[in-house]
Amino acid sequence: MKKKSRIPKFKTYEEETRFWDTHSVTDFADETENVDIVFELDKPRDETLIVRLQKDFKDKLEKTARSKGLNVSTLARMWLMEKLHSSRL
Repeated sequence: MKKKSRIPKFKTYEEETRFWDTHSVTDFADETENVDIVFELDKPRDETLIVRLQKDFKDKLEKTARSKGLNVSTLARMWLMEKLHSSRL
């Protein structure tokens, strides 16, 4: 007979977050299972765009990226995608 789970069924992520904020996953180790996680961080981009910038502008962009924990190309790509999305008619 299958043992009833002590982990409740959650209706929202907020409800689940509140539960795990007040409980330790180690208390439920017998109800968990190992899973494989694959990170595709090094996935190559389909295309490359070369943009020429003034040195002081590039320096400011790099400083901003570092302050956000990003590399400069990631920040530039995010900002370009945000601008493109917001300018769509």
